Amino acid sequence: MEFSVKKFDLLEELQMTQGVVERKTTIPILSNLLCEASGNRLTITATDLELSIRTSCEVKVKKEGSGTIPAKKLLELVRLLPEGEIRFKLLENHWVQVTSDRRNYKLVGMSRDNFPQLPAFPHALVKIPAKLLAGLIARTTFAISLEESRYTLNGALLVLKPSSISMVATDGHRLALIEVDHKFEGFSSETRVLVPKKAMNEVQRLAGEAGDEDMIEFAQDESHLYFQVGRRLLTSRKLTGQFPNYEAVLPREVTKTVAIERAELQDALRRVSQLADQRSHAVKFVLAKEGLEISASSPEYGEAREAIDREYQGEPVTIGFNAEYLLDFLAAAPDGPISFELKDEQSAGQLRPLADDGSRYRYVVMPMRI
Repeated sequence: MEFSVKKFDLLEELQMTQGVVERKTTIPILSNLLCEASGNRLTITATDLELSIRTSCEVKVKKEGSGTIPAKKLLELVRLLPEGEIRFKLLENHWVQVTSDRRNYKLVGMSRDNFPQLPAFPHALVKIPAKLLAGLIARTTFAISLEESRYTLNGALLVLKPSSISMVATDGHRLALIEVDHKFEGFSSETRVLVPKKAMNEVQRLAGEAGDEDMIEFAQDESHLYFQVGRRLLTSRKLTGQFPNYEAVLPREVTKTVAIERAELQDALRRVSQLADQRSHAVKFVLAKEGLEISASSPEYGEAREAIDREYQGEPVTIGFNAEYLLDFLAAAPDGPISFELKDEQSAGQLRPLADDGSRYRYVVMPMRI
């Protein structure tokens, strides 16, 4: 294998692989990138066995072939080299020579035979606008459970229907659900798949690099999910198991509602939560005819209380929530008024953005004892 490549082109693709490469692995080959030079392209593959990415860039190939190169060291070296052409040559014992003008480096590679075989992209199920999918992920990923024991909650449920796309995530204490109307050409069934959190983060990176008009081709087989954007292909193992019946959790009877500007509620919560208990993050909400009062207290820090004047006609209600959970939602929600909806002190609260951005976004939070 021998080729030359422009630093800018190579660096862009190397950066796309870093979220997948295993840093602390007991399988050394997973810390390496598989580099394959053929025709006028270099194909770069990274995997941690759960998630893999394959991408490519244009190069001048002098001798076709393949080898593996330590991912982290290659990225750091290429990043520090000056702009211009970089030459690569596979040497004996799987070492790789890297040359830039009169700068010469040799990296210790490994046999490409040790690199895992990855599945090929099957037939695409649907094409999803990249920016649309990135938006769904941004509004749900924070609600994914971080407890490894709750395996089916370590990802989000993606629901594809002929005329809509939804994503829902929950950790058992709160739930984020967003649904957007979108017509999928040639798609007539309903598909539900569990997407792992790490895969969602990488799909969001792919979508962030894509143009406004770019589409993500989505496919699946028995054990893998595939997301392809142009020359980049992300493959993820599916999460198996049964996702909770989230529709049963959605509040049906909401009797107490108040609308508050997102920024106003976010700012008040940020200030009040500074004096909340640092373990529970508990904040008290009192909804009465004068409006909404938010308060918090802790023996270590003191007390905080803020009032937001709002028109409210219902029965007074006092309820507690985890401030961090609410702030996560408010950071992801669009600007504009937020509908804050309650039934009673024991039932889950619901927040909905009222600004019409073409989506139906709901956030359900379980109450806390205060």
